[in-house]
Order: sequence, then structure tokens, then C-alpha cells
Amino acid sequence: MAKTSLVLDAFIPFRLSFTSNLVSERVARTYEALFGLSIPEWRLVAVVAETGGITQAAVGARTRMDKVTVSRAAIALVERGLLARVRHPGDGRSHMLELTAAGNDLHALVAPKALELERRIFEGFDPDELRAFVAVLQRIDAAVLDLQGP
Repeated sequence: MAKTSLVLDAFIPFRLSFTSNLVSERVARTYEALFGLSIPEWRLVAVVAETGGITQAAVGARTRMDKVTVSRAAIALVERGLLARVRHPGDGRSHMLELTAAGNDLHALVAPKALELERRIFEGFDPDELRAFVAVLQRIDAAVLDLQGP
């Protein structure tokens, strides 16, 4: 029987994780230094800004952050006055997360910095390469979701 060897640098799941962590670490240093935000906190601000209001469970589903990470980020942002918990109009058992005026102001400051950082990271790539790359990432997402099960 032929021996199969695993070379970590050639193992695509590892490459995805490594690259994602590398980019996230760079982004995290920037957000922390400029705005005192962790990556989960920024993701929460961004998702709430995009949606206008969202439940913690929906944030988790949309960002793939676990419940504890979302909860801690929400607590920190509420304590800073950037996020508010509002009773869900259709479900009295849950709450909607909404940005406060200060949260909206922060988002208005961070979003251009995020886009600038993205531009700097990817400026050496052709726009067609980037579109193809994003399409491949979306196909990977779909393939992994199709594999979910027991």
C-alpha cells in the first residue's frame, strides 16, 4: 500500500487558515491601535451597520463566530456605548443589536480605514484575479456547507 504523506504547506485547509490568520492579525493590530476594537467587535459593528439591527444568533450565523465570541463582543460594545440591545419586535425572548449614535460614528471612521487596508493588502493583484479568488472562496464555502452533517 502506498504511503500517503501530509505536507502541511501544501494542505489547502492549512493554507486557508494560515493566510486568514495572517490577514486577521494585521487587521487586528490596526483596529486595536486606531480604535481599540478587537476583530470580533469590529465584525459585530460592521454586521449591525449593514443590517440596521440583528440578533446575536444571526450574527453568529453570518460571521461564523461562536455564541460566546459574539456575546463577549456585544457586551464590550454595549459597555462602551457603541451598541444597544433592543427588544426584538417579533420575539419577546430575544433582542436586536443596534448601533448607537456613537457606534454609527465609529463605523463611519473605521469603514474607510478597513477599505484602505484591504486596498493595500491586495493592490498587487489584478482585479480579475481578485474577482476569481472571491468566487473560489464562495465555492469553497458552499462545498463545506454541503458536507455538513453528523
